[in-house]
Amino acid sequence: MEIEHGRRSRRRNRVLIASVAGAAVLGGVLVLLPWNGGDASPPAPGPAALARGAVTTGVPAALPDLAVLIGDRERHLRAQPLDGASWAVLGAAYVEQGRRTADVANWAKAEKALHTSLKVGAERNPQALEGLATLAVARRDFPAAKKWGESAVKAAPKRWTAHAVLIDAYTGLGDDKGVGRALEKLKELRPDAPATGARAAAVYRDRGWREDAQARISDAAAAAETPAERAAYLEQAGRLAFERGEREEALRFFEEALRTDPDQRAAQVGQGRALAALGRTTEALSAYQAALAKRPEPEYALELGELYESLGLGQAARVQYDLLRERVRDVEAAGADERLVLGRFEADHGDPARAVRLLREEWGRQPGIAVADALGWALHRAGEHEEALEFAAIATDGDKGGGVRSALYVFHRGVIERGLERYGPARRHLREALMINPYFSPLRAPEARRALAELGEPSVEDPPR
Repeated sequence: MEIEHGRRSRRRNRVLIASVAGAAVLGGVLVLLPWNGGDASPPAPGPAALARGAVTTGVPAALPDLAVLIGDRERHLRAQPLDGASWAVLGAAYVEQGRRTADVANWAKAEKALHTSLKVGAERNPQALEGLATLAVARRDFPAAKKWGESAVKAAPKRWTAHAVLIDAYTGLGDDKGVGRALEKLKELRPDAPATGARAAAVYRDRGWREDAQARISDAAAAAETPAERAAYLEQAGRLAFERGEREEALRFFEEALRTDPDQRAAQVGQGRALAALGRTTEALSAYQAALAKRPEPEYALELGELYESLGLGQAARVQYDLLRERVRDVEAAGADERLVLGRFEADHGDPARAVRLLREEWGRQPGIAVADALGWALHRAGEHEEALEFAAIATDGDKGGGVRSALYVFHRGVIERGLERYGPARRHLREALMINPYFSPLRAPEARRALAELGEPSVEDPPR
């Protein structure tokens, strides 16, 4: 009996060993085989993973995914408060959520999370440094963006996303050479990334290379990996089309962006801009109002106010201007710099002398091309025409660091020249503004046409200046 029992035990052991071995072999085969689940695909990344991939690679993230990621990292950090990498991810997510919603409460939370990451993380923490640079760009604090961005590059020279943020910082500071260096490094490190194409498109636009800009942003939109990223690039393509005066094409881009990501509020404002240019005013007003309800940017309130003003609806315009002032107070209390938009508003709708003071401060701190244009216009509105022309030339002369083909900037220069009785250049620049984009502003484009009509045709007495 004992012998028979021993034989049965040995047979069971051999069967068990063979079964385990067969399972191991089968498991190995399954691991080595490519995925083939019929029509099934590997499970898609969840919302938190999608948002994390976006915010750590400097591309737009979907708002619902961001909310999931933020909740996930907050829960994790309550249990693991010394996880410096997670603090950096949380900070970057707060920045992106604040950028997309204009909810300034996110700035303080982002700053706290990112500094906590620096405190508890590794000594060299490029992700947190880059997050602080991105936060500074969102606040329009370009000197701080440069400081943090350069620190991130020093900590990790091959971190391509830090070079991308530096493009924004150097652009805001009017440092065209810095922009060029950062873009070349970005193209060297990640030549085929859609985000690289989008950054290149923005730089080419600022240099007046319109066709190159359009080609790069079209490629970026086609190669984008998520709907939120693709929608952002479509919105950028729409802005480029509108700046060329192509209303219908711009509208198509903006509407496709909204279909791709309904939370793409910049595209919704662009839709309003294009609809207004097409004379579809009721639809335009609805688009602006819907965008402002979800993302109350001061810039959007200024655009809508000027559209109301162009329609003779002064009271409705004043409501938007009041909203602009309120939002500027809110964002400045959260550490943002809104002197540019406030200066532009005061020059045209408030106190030009105050606009000059605000914009001189801005120029002294971060002398970008947009600030040069705004300061020149404010000086003109305050009666300082000679100095105004100096800044208008900076904004419009490519050989002096500009190059932006902006109908508004060229219009400003033409009006300033008219105030100086330089009628030949004034006529040329007013015509150029309308040639670049006949619909550049519901208020200023008609003004450009009236000014040209008053100037009439050139006479032999016009100085060829």
